Amino acid sequence: MPKIKVLLAIIFVGLSITVTAQQVPEGTSSELVILNVYSGEQKTIVKENRHFEAPNWSRDGELLIINSGGFLEEIDLQGNLLGTIHPEKISRVNNDHGLSFDGRTLVFSKNDQGLGSRIYTVPMAGGEPRLITPNHPSYWHGISPDGKTLVYCAERNGAWDIYAIPSAGGNEKQLTDAEGLDDGSEYSYDGKWIYFNSNRTGRMQTYRMKPDGTGAEQLTDDSFDNWFPHPSPDNKSAVIISYLEDQNGAHPFGKDVKLRLLNVETKEIRDLTEVFYGGQGTINVHSWSPDGEWIAFVRYHRP
Repeated sequence: MPKIKVLLAIIFVGLSITVTAQQVPEGTSSELVILNVYSGEQKTIVKENRHFEAPNWSRDGELLIINSGGFLEEIDLQGNLLGTIHPEKISRVNNDHGLSFDGRTLVFSKNDQGLGSRIYTVPMAGGEPRLITPNHPSYWHGISPDGKTLVYCAERNGAWDIYAIPSAGGNEKQLTDAEGLDDGSEYSYDGKWIYFNSNRTGRMQTYRMKPDGTGAEQLTDDSFDNWFPHPSPDNKSAVIISYLEDQNGAHPFGKDVKLRLLNVETKEIRDLTEVFYGGQGTINVHSWSPDGEWIAFVRYHRP
C-alpha cells in the first residue's frame, strides 16, 4: 500500500472513531431501535433530540447501554433512562464499550487527555477502573468468552492492526499485519474465531481468523463498505453495517447505510433494514440480545 494511502487511513480512523459535536449537524436526533432478525420487526425504544451512539445489550436482556457526551448510560426496553454508569469514575468514553460474557465486567475505551484512546475495565458493581493498554491509541472491540483476553484495534508504528492482551493487563500481541486498516475485532460465542473488517484488498470487507491470528478467511466481497461484523449467539451469522459508497477506509457519521445479516458458513447475505441515515455510532459494538433474536442499533435523523 502506498505510504500516502496508509497516512490517509490513519487520519480517517483517528477522526472517525469518536464523533465530535462539530461533526454532527446541530438538531440531529438519535433513535434507538431494536430489530428482530427473523421477522424484521423494528421497535423504537427511544428517540431524542441529542446525539448518542453504539448500543450494547445487557447479558440478562433487560436493558441497553449507550454512550453520549463522554458518559455511559443505561436505558430499559421501555425507553426509560435508568442513569449514568459510575459517572464519578467513567468519563470521556468513546463508542467502543461492552460487557464480558458473564456481564460482570465493563470494558471501555477512553479518550485520555493528551494521549488518545486507551482501554479500561471496571466491575459493573463498581470499583476503580483499571488501565489495560498503556499504549495508545487503542480502541476496544471484543472479549473472549472466558473473559481472559481482550482484542482491539490499535495504531503502532504508523499501522492500524488488531492486537490481543490479557484482560488483567500485560503484554499485547499483534494478530494482523496486512497492509491497510484492520478493525472491529470480536470473538465468536464459541471462542473459535475472531471476526473483523479490513480494507487490505482496497475495499472494506469482513473477515474472520483463529484467535492466534492465523487462518484469515474473507467473508464478504462486494461493492459495499462492510464494517463491524458482530457474530450471533448461535455462531451461525454476523450482523454488519454496510455503507453504500466507498468511504476510503473511514466509517463516518451521516451516510447512507443498511444493516445486513451474513451467514458465516455459506457467505450468503440478506438485508435486515432499508437504507437509512447512519454510520459512525450506529452499531460500532456488539449489540445482539442474549436470545439471539434481536439486535440494537441507532438510526439518525437529519435536522
